[in-house]
Amino acid sequence: MAEKLPANSDSGTDSTEEEEEVEPKFKYQRIANDLKNILNADVVTCTAVHSKFLIFGTFRGRVYLLDHQGNSVESNLSSTEQHTHKVAVNQVDVDPKGEYVATCSDDGKVNITGLFSCENNQNLSFGKCIKVVALDPDPKSRIRRFIVGEDKLTLYERNLLKKLKPTELCAVEGSVLSICWQGNFVAWASHLGVRVYDLSEKCSLGLMKWEVPSQARLENFRCHLRWSNEHTLLIGWVDTIRICVIRKRNGIEAASSNLPGYVVDPVSTFQTTFYICGLAPLASNQLVVLGYRKERSATYKALRPVLCVIEYKMNSSEEICTDSLTLRGFEEYTVNDYSLGCIIEENRYFIVAPKDIVVASLIETDDRVEWLIKHSKFEEAIDLISTHGGSLPILSVARLYINHLLTLKQYEDAAKLCLRMLGNNKALWEEEVFKFVKCQQLRSVSAYLPTSEDCKLDPHVYEMVLYEFLKFDAKGFLNLIKEWPPQLYDGLAVINAIHDNFRKQNANELLESLALLYSYQGDFESALRMYLKLQNKDVFELIRRYELYDVISKLIIPLIHLDRDRAFKILLDKKKIKPEVVVHQLEQNQEYLYWFLDELHKINSSNVFQRKLVELYAKYDRSKLLPFLRRSKEYVIQDALAICKREGFYPEMVYLLGCMGGVEAVEALNIIIHSISDIEMAIEFCKEHNDNDLWNVLIDESIKQPEIVTKVFDGIVDYVNPEIVVSKIKLGQTIPNLRESVIKMLWHYNSQKEVLCTSHEIQLDDYFDSHSEVVAFRRRAQHVSYDHHCPQCHRPVLMKSTSHRNGLVAFKCGHIYHQLCIPGSTTIGQCGECNMGNSDRSEEE
Repeated sequence: MAEKLPANSDSGTDSTEEEEEVEPKFKYQRIANDLKNILNADVVTCTAVHSKFLIFGTFRGRVYLLDHQGNSVESNLSSTEQHTHKVAVNQVDVDPKGEYVATCSDDGKVNITGLFSCENNQNLSFGKCIKVVALDPDPKSRIRRFIVGEDKLTLYERNLLKKLKPTELCAVEGSVLSICWQGNFVAWASHLGVRVYDLSEKCSLGLMKWEVPSQARLENFRCHLRWSNEHTLLIGWVDTIRICVIRKRNGIEAASSNLPGYVVDPVSTFQTTFYICGLAPLASNQLVVLGYRKERSATYKALRPVLCVIEYKMNSSEEICTDSLTLRGFEEYTVNDYSLGCIIEENRYFIVAPKDIVVASLIETDDRVEWLIKHSKFEEAIDLISTHGGSLPILSVARLYINHLLTLKQYEDAAKLCLRMLGNNKALWEEEVFKFVKCQQLRSVSAYLPTSEDCKLDPHVYEMVLYEFLKFDAKGFLNLIKEWPPQLYDGLAVINAIHDNFRKQNANELLESLALLYSYQGDFESALRMYLKLQNKDVFELIRRYELYDVISKLIIPLIHLDRDRAFKILLDKKKIKPEVVVHQLEQNQEYLYWFLDELHKINSSNVFQRKLVELYAKYDRSKLLPFLRRSKEYVIQDALAICKREGFYPEMVYLLGCMGGVEAVEALNIIIHSISDIEMAIEFCKEHNDNDLWNVLIDESIKQPEIVTKVFDGIVDYVNPEIVVSKIKLGQTIPNLRESVIKMLWHYNSQKEVLCTSHEIQLDDYFDSHSEVVAFRRRAQHVSYDHHCPQCHRPVLMKSTSHRNGLVAFKCGHIYHQLCIPGSTTIGQCGECNMGNSDRSEEE
């Protein structure tokens, strides 16, 4: 079985500083099963990876074929001894179809073995150390070609007679250290650098010399070659990586016949912080590199190898992530003990050590989700599942995230997550809400609870939320009562809870909440009482909305006290509430009653409460009393007079007594003279009533007070004969300024008399002038034409026949009669036609 291998992500060095963990690119599994038993007795020296299996050579010269889980696979390799080398196997290669394996060793042998057929097996002995061998990568090939590298590079081809034909491709500067074959291009490394050979043109494309390390020898490091595609070559040697592209020369370059048709262009070169043990392509501009750290441990042991993802550009690079790997025996290994195999199509990488083989695979969605959850990166996990799917339900991750946020006491964020992820899942909502109950944080989730009909939770849930607000946040409780539809919870239960937990410091919020709840329950009278306790003017809106005019009959005084104008707007509408009901309630508060009746009188002056209004004006606003008495006729004068007498309101008494006339008018005049002491008012009173008795009383009273006699004389000129006034003055009575007053009075009297006489004369002259004009008008001749017809016989009044000629009678109204046609009873001065019309109108009237 495969064993999962944990990997530590770091920046490439063992650092004691705490750094945030980076999401890994790979997951790791150690190959076990039969491999474990093999490595207990032997060590790996080289490997070749195929999509179907793994093949490796050992220090003892054996070659093993295993599946990717480490189980042995039956093949010709395991059935014969002839394929075993005497010493360590230097290189293993496999054809694309996975049918043939080539191995070489320091024993000088090269073996090409069919895994399941012996038809094309080859065993060659060179008598010298063979470090590299490569099979033809063409999948159509039946192992007709292979290359062997020693102190020269030789291509072996099998002809139709199955005989091998060797062709020396190139003499090597030293010996061949590594080889990699792709299509028509063969790349190999020597002690000087790397060459690429074009098999189709049978020429070398040039030598790329490698920089010699300052503190080591180049030949002490294995050169790692990998074709990422037919024209891109990856080279990793010591601590330098070079990306090369094989391109065809352009027209100008190809003009020289001495140059190959293709050229090798290095497109990117950069260094790493470690020695390179292998490399492979990942994405278009990314590499997977197995590295051996340059540093040593405190005991001068090797550090753990690293698997690094590098993103490269022209001449720079960036490490995307670096995993430190704990391979068996890593402390004892050197840089050349490691190698990296890969299956490019599957993005699987085989990290090979002498005693261990670990497979690194790009982590899948489920692995990424698992890692993100483990590292509390729930938001990223949710986004990942939303984008790429996965076996783990997104709701499961969301619920774990909610638990995590609650643990961190991030209650608001947890509530928002519930809204975002739970949707209309009623069951999940109810489960998650109870988590907030345990934290006493239902207040945090209240704003996000579903309240629509399609996802209405159990009423108990909403009641728990309200109860928590009631305990800890009365204002928030009120806001919820306003916002939530009352159908969500049991209103009576919430009302009882308020009464059980009523606190004076939160009285306003709780009373308003009660008012709303009572309204929702239809108990409007209780709701109104709550609003009135609060002195909240929303009570008027409640009355208007629900037309609670019958309910407010017992609450009239509190409503007026709250807002007189808005209360009267309702109370003065007879259609909503009868004035009798209002007056009955306001008997307890006479001032409010006065305000109400005063406003009622403005819109209805003929109401039955005028007697009461007289009394209220007398008590609260006397300035309105006299205008009211003058304007209104519905009150009882005797009652009003009694009130005014009681209060000593003389002007009002004068008006009322004057209305009564007779003796009462005299009493009114005496009040003016003796109580009010206003002679001008007395004179005006007498003028208003124009009663001789009143004038006599006024004159008699004025004679008794000589200082006011002259004022009376001035005021009575047009109303009383001056002789009467003068005759009442006693002989020898001293009256200041009497002479001037009498002269003035007589002058006014004579002037008035002259005006009257002149007016009379003018009137007579006008009359006679008008009469003369009428007479003259009536005596004028009147035009008579043939168009006129007699109203009686309807014939023309003028006839040409002499036999019908007779006298005519013409009236000023325009009618003309034949003299013979006028009825005998008709008076000559009156038109019969007009008289008949007047008679008809009289009858109609």
